[in-house]
Amino acid sequence: MLKKVYGSAVFGVEAHTITIEVNVDKGIGYHLVGLPDNAIKESNFRIAAALQNNGYKIPGKKLIINMSPADMRKEGSAYDLPLAMGILTASNQIKETNIERYIIMGELSLDGSVQSIKGALPIAIKALEEGFDGFILPKENAKEAAIVSGLKVYGVEHISEVIDYFDRHKALEQTIVDTRAEFQKNLEHPEFDFSDVKGQESIKRCMEIAAAGGHNIILIGPPGAGKTMLAKRLPSILPPMTLQEALETTKIHSVVGRIGAQKGLIAQRPFRSPHHTISNVALVGGGSYPQPGEISLSHNGVLFLDELPEFKREVLEVMRQPLEDREVTISRAKFTVTYPSSFMLVASMNPSPSGYFNDPNAPMMSSASEMQRYLGKISGPLLDRIDIHIEVTPVPFEKLSDERKGESSVEIRKRVTKARALQTTRFLDSEIVHYNAQMNTKQIRKYCKLDAASMQLLKTAMERLNLSARAYDRILKVSRTIADLEGELSIESPHISEAIQYRSLDRDGWLG
Repeated sequence: MLKKVYGSAVFGVEAHTITIEVNVDKGIGYHLVGLPDNAIKESNFRIAAALQNNGYKIPGKKLIINMSPADMRKEGSAYDLPLAMGILTASNQIKETNIERYIIMGELSLDGSVQSIKGALPIAIKALEEGFDGFILPKENAKEAAIVSGLKVYGVEHISEVIDYFDRHKALEQTIVDTRAEFQKNLEHPEFDFSDVKGQESIKRCMEIAAAGGHNIILIGPPGAGKTMLAKRLPSILPPMTLQEALETTKIHSVVGRIGAQKGLIAQRPFRSPHHTISNVALVGGGSYPQPGEISLSHNGVLFLDELPEFKREVLEVMRQPLEDREVTISRAKFTVTYPSSFMLVASMNPSPSGYFNDPNAPMMSSASEMQRYLGKISGPLLDRIDIHIEVTPVPFEKLSDERKGESSVEIRKRVTKARALQTTRFLDSEIVHYNAQMNTKQIRKYCKLDAASMQLLKTAMERLNLSARAYDRILKVSRTIADLEGELSIESPHISEAIQYRSLDRDGWLG
């Protein structure tokens, strides 16, 4: 007897429906075909034990199971539950009528318990697109899948619940999530707040500009100056994610299984801070069976690289293309996957190996040649993609001991959101540009026009401060953002003047 059950496979961040065909015939043998990996091939042992411990069995006949499409590789243990249900229905151990109307996924324990899976959200989205009535999956993943409105989601803890649903028509509890309420609930409660930062008003201003225009930023300063503290608070002043951004972000985290049992939609912008020993595959994604890397997990959020020169040079270099294209494509012999990676890069570093270059009161010093060798670990093309370079100085005792609270992240975020709204309106006719940092050369010439006084100021600064040619477009982009924060239609001399200050590493005496 032939029966069909439906599951799903995730490639990149998209799901593809898998048809599991189970045929019971005369003879003996268990044959599983359709490019399953080792985890799926081993499923017969888990399924046999789970069924035996719940009063059922794998029939002692010839059992052929095909996972279609047969030329698409399937991996992972999440097919245990649909395989088991296919075997039970094909061997007439349960009498079902509409199992083909559901997507079923879940890993089985030997006692029949259903374990969590990865990629529940993209699977649910695909199930809705293809018109399935419902999605049966582990209870741990039910809230995540229930984000998709219009699809019935049933979370189960044991295979017996699924058997009872189809064989005895015993109702399953539907998981319902109010997506918009879930989204709004988490918006205004940042874990880290700028009001906790003592002093550093100029750096806070710089972070506000970076957030308003989506600019990449690097903080240079001695140990203990507050670089990491400031970076961790950047997500709290970024504009709230739109519902579409939240769904995109949640989908990526779902694919790698980073969403907890009690979490549904990710409403807070992600903040990722990988250690400097990270490999290039872990950073950009990849592997034999590609998975998203840190740059994709920080999509719509912040990627923080602390102590930038300590990262391997080849690791930093693989970020150049994703920084420019805001997506990363991983190619293998038989397939290609693309992961989104539109993130803000925030980096921090000491100015020299000792951390105290040019500080006469420092406990130890580094020579100019040592500093140049240290900074030489970071390539020019990578720095070219960082719009803002800012020096962070230690906070004096008087400000550290001040009990007064600084401006809160909520207040700063209001100004940032207002500036982003101007940019959204400005780039309405573009599908790939949404804020100032994404502008190409043509748009810079269109939206960053300077009057004679501003142009003369920029020319003088580039000559006297020995700013590099690559700094020119970056200064224009940043000055456009500063003007947006002040609600100005045109870029004025003060905007240019402030933007010039944020190119520390282009000055003579730093990178030469």
